Amino acid sequence: MSTKPRSSPSAPPIGLAPTGHVAATPMAFVRAVLRALAQRNHATGPALAAAQIPPESVEQTDAKVTAAQFEALSAAAMQALDDEALGWFARPLPWGSYGMLARASLSAPTLGVALKRWCRHHGLLTRDITLAVETQGPEARIVLSEHRPPGGDGSLREFCGVSVLRNIHGLACWFVDSRIPLLGASFPFAAPPHAEAYRVLFDGPTRFEAEQTAIRFDARYLDLPIKRDEAAMNQMLQRALPIQVRPYRRDRLLVQRVRQVLLNQPQDAHNADDLAALLHTSARTLHRQLKEEGATLQALKDEVRRERAMALLQRTNKPLKQIAAATGFQNEKSFIRAFRGWTGVAPGEWRERG
Repeated sequence: MSTKPRSSPSAPPIGLAPTGHVAATPMAFVRAVLRALAQRNHATGPALAAAQIPPESVEQTDAKVTAAQFEALSAAAMQALDDEALGWFARPLPWGSYGMLARASLSAPTLGVALKRWCRHHGLLTRDITLAVETQGPEARIVLSEHRPPGGDGSLREFCGVSVLRNIHGLACWFVDSRIPLLGASFPFAAPPHAEAYRVLFDGPTRFEAEQTAIRFDARYLDLPIKRDEAAMNQMLQRALPIQVRPYRRDRLLVQRVRQVLLNQPQDAHNADDLAALLHTSARTLHRQLKEEGATLQALKDEVRRERAMALLQRTNKPLKQIAAATGFQNEKSFIRAFRGWTGVAPGEWRERG
């Protein structure tokens, strides 16, 4: 996305590791970059040398490279081709194309507007694919539709789909300065030999041989305001790959998402491990991020239990024993004790007052 010829754009790099020290990017993606160079009669040696990737390792099935190596390889190939899309489309996307898309979206009031603008403007650069932001109930999706096989013969199909979705997801997180956990990703091709890498590429489950190329996430993120300005944009574009591999610590909707799960799926969220699994994170990360948001899991549990108990007391004639069970208490006695702590009175007395 960079607008400067010596900085790294963020459209294609797929680096998996948050630093350049862990070799986690499948060699299949390296071969895709080299294929793009070869299709346009460019030598592959200089790009491999720039990334310090030994040529003899390229055909090794299980070999991997670091995020930093893949960034260097992609940048070298883009400059050689003057194409930030690395051969995916019939018409090259000159250096700075993705930076232009990011700048055009920066003034949007919310993430939803920014993403729709980005997708619409991407259609001005190429007609080979179209991107759309869709919402269905509580879920949002970014859908990629192909109108021409990426690479001309479909040989770059995986590389194109993964890269574009990683790019727009990373940019979305950067725009709102928040982790946007994915509910899942889907691709129309069969699971590749390196399918295990998708667990790192996209949090949430990945489905292959699906009807659409898409990523899914909580639609509430679309309402978050844009947190970045022109100065931040200029700085990011100097080296944009990290927006795709940075493990954002903060999730600006985490408290709301935790409350929603506790409210709607109490039987599936008995402890921190169960809850974290439903949110596609770890219990340790969950506790840490809640602390950063000034909340605790126990306080949120108490809040949700209190709201549920009060609603049942006010709107139903259920006995206290049933309400205690419905709100997650082991017995009526512990429920009454907790309710006194919340309100200062016993649940029966609170019901009579209402």
